[in-house]
Amino acid sequence: MVTIRDVAKECGLSPASVSRILNNDKTLQVTDETRKKVKAAATKLGYVKKKGAKDKAEFTLGILQWFSAEQELDDEYYLRIRRGVEDFCVRNSIRIIRAYRTDKDFKDTLKDCDGLVCVGKFGRKDAQDLIKFKSNIVFLDMLTEHPLVTTLTMDLYTAAKDALEYLKSLGHERICYLGGVEYASGKEEILDERKKAYLKFMKRNKFAYSDYLFEKEFNAESGYIMMKDVLKLKDRPTAVFAASDAIAIGAMKAIKEEGLSIPDDISIISINDNEMSRFTEPPLTTMRAPSYDMGEHGANIVYMSGNLDIKTPLKVKIPCTMVKRGSCAECTREGN
Repeated sequence: MVTIRDVAKECGLSPASVSRILNNDKTLQVTDETRKKVKAAATKLGYVKKKGAKDKAEFTLGILQWFSAEQELDDEYYLRIRRGVEDFCVRNSIRIIRAYRTDKDFKDTLKDCDGLVCVGKFGRKDAQDLIKFKSNIVFLDMLTEHPLVTTLTMDLYTAAKDALEYLKSLGHERICYLGGVEYASGKEEILDERKKAYLKFMKRNKFAYSDYLFEKEFNAESGYIMMKDVLKLKDRPTAVFAASDAIAIGAMKAIKEEGLSIPDDISIISINDNEMSRFTEPPLTTMRAPSYDMGEHGANIVYMSGNLDIKTPLKVKIPCTMVKRGSCAECTREGN
């Protein structure tokens, strides 16, 4: 029996678009030529709609993750992205197929998908390969200037700048940066927009920074280790800007072990607003990065692009908003 998918394959369109065309959906923005092409293909293949059958566009969305299932369990940020994608699919009756970049057969797993959401830091070569594999594709949390890639990323540069300006407004000048180093596809070092914003901010304000810049990994253990080194400095900073909540939580533990007070001795601010940031002592001031929303937006773009046959790529930056809690205060230390 000939199916919608057979007609879609013949025309080079998505099953969702073909279904809507054959059901005379006038809201679908396609040319008359495309409509004629679909109807001609349906006639040629002998497609017959079942009597009494409920018409429903068939759409399968693939989720390709750059990290393993074990890594995702330790990273709330990426977990929320996936949940955003999946919740959108559930609400819109979209079938989901998941795969990991580390799977040897991930392309076979995803070959029948109508669209693909790629989550994480894929390298240039991987991105080019995936574009050839699926034209209806979006990358989430991957900053790239590749002209043919649709990407959704957090505006981490502005988030970092806003966080640093807030510390400055509280009178802080000796501000430490605790960050992490990441590699796209495990090879290409990624230029971190948070670090870029920190360096520009410190230079513009003529604040000393060479002794206050630390990088390791994006986890609490690294935050703890880096903060231990920071506290050994002769001119101890009055404030810390952590690139992630996980790093900040580790740093807070190190500060308390030294018998210092947050925020009276050292203020601390970070980025993410994960679940634990509300329950630290004091609660962590942070820039909320809406990763769940990013997942929903990404799934919606792929779904709508499949329905409307849109090929133009998008570059979307999602803003982060400040959540003020108890970990920042005015600088009262003499000489700052």
